[in-house]
Amino acid sequence: MTVLTAEQVQALIRAGLPMAEDINLYIDRLDAQGVLARVPFSAKLVRPGGTLSGPTIMALADAAMYAVVLGRLGRVEMAVTSNLNINFLVKPKPVDLLAEATILRLSRRQAVCEVSLYSAGNEEELVAHVTGTYALPF
Repeated sequence: MTVLTAEQVQALIRAGLPMAEDINLYIDRLDAQGVLARVPFSAKLVRPGGTLSGPTIMALADAAMYAVVLGRLGRVEMAVTSNLNINFLVKPKPVDLLAEATILRLSRRQAVCEVSLYSAGNEEELVAHVTGTYALPF
C-alpha cells in the first residue's frame, strides 16, 4: 500500500469527481488522526436564506470521508459511499466550511467514518454531524 499525501488525495478526488472542482474542494490536512477538508465560501454555494446549501455540506462531508479512506488505504478509487447520515445542526456562517473526518472502524469490506463540519473560526459549534460507510472493493 502506498501512503498518499493530502495533495495527492486532493488531486485524485478532483480528477475523479468534477463536482469537487465546482465547489473548490481542498484537502488541508491528512495524517494518522484523519482529514481536514475545506470548501471556500462562495456566493454560488448559497441558497435562499443566505446559508450554504445542503448539497454543498453533504458533498464536503462525503469527500472528506473518501479522502480519509484514500489516505488510509491508498489508491482505492472504486471505494463508494454505501451510507451517509447527516444531521444539520446550525446555519453555517458565510465563511469557509471545514470538515474533520476520521475512520471509526475499518474492515476488509467497509470503512465506517465520522465527520464534524463547522464554519472557519468557529470550531466549537458544529454545523453538521455525519456518519457514513464506504464499501471497499477488496
